[in-house]
Amino acid sequence: MALIVQKFGGTSVGSVEKIKNVANRVIEEAEKGNEVVVVVSAMGKTTDQLVSMARDISGSPSKREMDMLLTTGEQVTISLLTMALIEEGHEAISYTGWQAGMQTESVHGNARILNIDATRIQAQLQEKKIVVVAGFQGHDANGEITTLGRGGSDTTAVAIAAALNADRCDIYTDVTGVFTTDPRYIKGARKLQSISYDEMLELANLGAGVLHPRAVEYAKNYQIPLEVRSSMERESGTIIEEEATMEENLIVRGIAFEDSITRVTIYGLPQSLGALSTIFTTLAKNRINVDIIIQSMTAEDTTNLSFSTKSEDTEAALIVLENNKEQLGFDRVETESGLAKVSIVGSGMVSNPGVAAEMFEVMANTGIQVKMVSTSEIKVSTVVNEKEMVKAVESLHEAFKLGQHANVLA
Repeated sequence: MALIVQKFGGTSVGSVEKIKNVANRVIEEAEKGNEVVVVVSAMGKTTDQLVSMARDISGSPSKREMDMLLTTGEQVTISLLTMALIEEGHEAISYTGWQAGMQTESVHGNARILNIDATRIQAQLQEKKIVVVAGFQGHDANGEITTLGRGGSDTTAVAIAAALNADRCDIYTDVTGVFTTDPRYIKGARKLQSISYDEMLELANLGAGVLHPRAVEYAKNYQIPLEVRSSMERESGTIIEEEATMEENLIVRGIAFEDSITRVTIYGLPQSLGALSTIFTTLAKNRINVDIIIQSMTAEDTTNLSFSTKSEDTEAALIVLENNKEQLGFDRVETESGLAKVSIVGSGMVSNPGVAAEMFEVMANTGIQVKMVSTSEIKVSTVVNEKEMVKAVESLHEAFKLGQHANVLA
């Protein structure tokens, strides 16, 4: 007997018919003799609809009340799924995030999990019940309802798996696994049989939407094996583990890309030791995330600094910089929008020099201008014009032979 945590996303539970299908998938696992905890998201576009209604009332709704509102979406799903399980003759019980013991920091809209008191879940499992838990939500020390932000249900599932010392956590989605790149854009993309935590974390951080980075982080920290698989198709998915056991010959394992990127350039910063620290501390305090950073010295003993950020955060970043212009001591700020980030990822890059050079050569031969670059041991990221994003991915996918070996996949 194993303890399995299953997570089903919004598209997997988007209708009553789909919820009944999920119930059958859960029952299949339970009838193998396993203990099962199920984490679900809100149905389909429910969260978007709730946000839209809130925006119709207020242009800047209370974050606390938004959490109160949005958590109702998952509560609908857990109750309907539990009813479906009971209707099929299986004992089941549903819990909201706070009932399941999901304790978070006191931040509305994007809270981090601090602890899970899994006592109630464990008690119900001992009673041979299937436990259905609302993803995306928890409560703080004051009893306030909180939400975990984008990808919160993935994080809930992996955190519960860690708290229960589960044998496996299955993430069910509308795709059959993790692909070498997004198959909706690249025809030759193929499913990987396995991928390492580090590679998946890089891909998730770089724009691959299959899993949220925070969920992968939890899985790595607690060594929880993850499997990303389809909620509709009966086939094996992609195993995410410490070391990928399949296809070890791949130097580059995947390509991630993200549009709506803006480059912000700050001119005339003083060349003091604390200038960079002050800039990024100021942005961080205002929850502005920056990515690729380039610094250049000038003949006038000043520094120019460029960084990339998501376009949706650009206006907030400019306001923060302008409000702190005197303290930061720069001359002016310029922006370039309409950009995209394209990244190659693979643990094989550590022991294979020249991968970055090959990437740049491919881009040059394709006529794509690279505007910014960032590297780590297992990834190289570039910023290019948004209009050339797909062409860049196609060229790199072909150059690194990621579309080959399709015959070994499920």
